[in-house]
Amino acid sequence: MTAQVQQRPALEVADVLRCHGASYLAAQGPHLSRNQLRAVKELALCRTAALGGHTEQCAGCGSQRVCYNSCRNRHCPKCQASTRAAWLEREARTLLPVDYYHVVFTLPAALGPLALQNQRVVYDLLLRTAWETVRELASDPHYLGATVGLLAVLHTWGQTLCHHPHVHGVVTGGGLACDVQGRVEEPPRWVACRPGFFLPVRVLSRLFRGQFLAGLRAAYDGGQVACHGQLAALAEPGAFRAWLTPLYRQEWVVYAKPPFGGPEQVLKYLARYTHRVAISNSRLVALDGDQVSFRYKDYADDQRHKTLVLSAHEFLRRFLQHVLPSGFVKIRHYGLLANRYREANLRACRALLLVVTLTALVTAGGSACQPAPCPHCGGKDWRLVGHVPRPRVVEVCCLPLPRVPPDDSS
Repeated sequence: MTAQVQQRPALEVADVLRCHGASYLAAQGPHLSRNQLRAVKELALCRTAALGGHTEQCAGCGSQRVCYNSCRNRHCPKCQASTRAAWLEREARTLLPVDYYHVVFTLPAALGPLALQNQRVVYDLLLRTAWETVRELASDPHYLGATVGLLAVLHTWGQTLCHHPHVHGVVTGGGLACDVQGRVEEPPRWVACRPGFFLPVRVLSRLFRGQFLAGLRAAYDGGQVACHGQLAALAEPGAFRAWLTPLYRQEWVVYAKPPFGGPEQVLKYLARYTHRVAISNSRLVALDGDQVSFRYKDYADDQRHKTLVLSAHEFLRRFLQHVLPSGFVKIRHYGLLANRYREANLRACRALLLVVTLTALVTAGGSACQPAPCPHCGGKDWRLVGHVPRPRVVEVCCLPLPRVPPDDSS
């Protein structure tokens, strides 16, 4: 397998922050959360002299280059390659030689403002409800009668950076036989899905809708849901219940895609989705004055690629609304893959599937990016020869800080 060499894009989110971050903070700073303020600071300084770094020397020709440290913020488009590669290597060991299905659970747009004001509560409920929906239907003998494994990933954005909370799930195409409460039978027995079919989407949608709204009402009654600003009227319980009523009649979007071709295809999918941020640097087209343009795919228009132009402040507003609360876990394992019983469950599954070990290759798309070769001799052997100290005081968003081609050696 050939490792990727990460090329520096012509324009980065960090460039927008360095040019317009100070003015955006002056206008909107009091309305931003601590995590959003931290993201503005760290992304703007990522791989610049402000974070310090080290000096490398090419073993072939002796030329030197400076590599600045990364910010390691999980919302940074430049800092996900190493984390993703290490995560994929761990996940490869949990894959089974069965079909895997891709399911997506989406919240209606009407719940968006409430989700933004109560991110931790609503996003946690979204992830848990997605699993409870799959668990309840899969454990029903009428559909499958088994405990399946689910890897759930939260995304909060659409192609144009608008707020669009949804959960991508990768589900095993079968599981260990269980009763309707999800208790695994003894001795264990493997139950496979019908070929090419996981669970009925309409039933998934209705059950997901009912369970989520019930959970939201319980959270509200427990004082966990705050309503302020444009939602201040919902602070009155009667108004909140009336506001929820139309959502019970609305069709909620849940869909299941055809099964993956095998474990390698699952890994290729995971490499794209698990550690993705709201927008990648490669989609940015231009920063012209106070206008930012970027590419997006219009799913409503036959998935055509288009370009959207936003003011820099609107671009930053949209980007920062996807900063998650501190410590929030956006990638979760459930059922057979739940951390507490994962090893025992997988051992039982492999024994039933007559598999001793499964070796899954992490494809090039999920591998860690390697440092760029030497521009003088093409050599790839770089040796550490010195350190660049980190300045004591940093002026955020207003320094013309130099940046270098990103690498994951920092």
